[in-house]
Amino acid sequence: MQSSTPAVRRWLLVVYLMIFAMVLIGGITRLTGSGLSMVEWRPLMGWLPPLSDAEWQRVFGIYQRSPQYAEVNSWMGLGDFQRIFFWEYLHRLFGRLIGLVVMIPGLYFLARRRLQGRAARWVIASFVFGGLQGVLGWWMVKSGLVDRPEVSHFRLAAHLCLALFVGCWIWWLMLDLRVKAAREGDSSLRRWGWLFIAVLAVQIVYGAFMAGTRAGYMYQSWPDMHGEFWPTGALSMPSGNLISNPIFIHFFHRTLAWGVLAMGLWYAWRVRVKTRKASKWLVFALFLQFVLGVGTIVMGMPIALAAAHQGGAFLLLSAALMAIHAVSARADQSS
Repeated sequence: MQSSTPAVRRWLLVVYLMIFAMVLIGGITRLTGSGLSMVEWRPLMGWLPPLSDAEWQRVFGIYQRSPQYAEVNSWMGLGDFQRIFFWEYLHRLFGRLIGLVVMIPGLYFLARRRLQGRAARWVIASFVFGGLQGVLGWWMVKSGLVDRPEVSHFRLAAHLCLALFVGCWIWWLMLDLRVKAAREGDSSLRRWGWLFIAVLAVQIVYGAFMAGTRAGYMYQSWPDMHGEFWPTGALSMPSGNLISNPIFIHFFHRTLAWGVLAMGLWYAWRVRVKTRKASKWLVFALFLQFVLGVGTIVMGMPIALAAAHQGGAFLLLSAALMAIHAVSARADQSS
């Protein structure tokens, strides 16, 4: 991959941190029940909030025709609506801001040939992923505007996973541009690392299922689930048990967490010879995410803790990718 200037690396770091912040904002938006407050999708002019009382009344009137208002929030007045509107508006506005921060400097660096070869292709791909994320977000919201006042947990998982993927895409590019020297890799450790990423991805998907089905509120004890380790009703539904039953989703997510912790610690121990720094960061991220997950459940899904748990998934993925990158072979900067 072509060499780059420090300005390019600083720009990518800003984009990475903004995506991390976006993941946190997205979690807060969902936890405050704000995600369905904006029932219009205006890609070009949607960055402007209502600027007059008449416009607020118009937007509130549209919301009052939505399933969420009819079935959940019929008690709301305009002031209550404005409070939930804020988080969804911030979420969409921040997404547009990320798009500008990616596009404008990115085009400048491409024009000045500070990004070339594979690095240039990766940046162009990030433009596409960012646009797709906006479309996917609206596709998710639409699922909660038809009959039921809740978004599809499958679409929620897709939206979250794409956000994490884009963030990790930028992170890997940053790692590539930072390292200059050739090095010998370890193919076995690299394969084990990607296997760990695959297991972690399943855990993240089920974390999104937890959020989408509100399964996280079902049990507030640990390590048992209200006195049970195999909860009653985990396989009681006639179909879709593994991906739609909230009881099974909760059981599977908290059970797989032990597997992620054990496998991650084993992998961190294996890669310590090649990269002590990445190994330490991986151990830290593993324990942080595990503790945040337990705390979120036991304390009844407080917004700050649950959002931090979602952000912890982003950090854990980043730490795992750092370890994989460190054990990957590298020929030179122009490869």
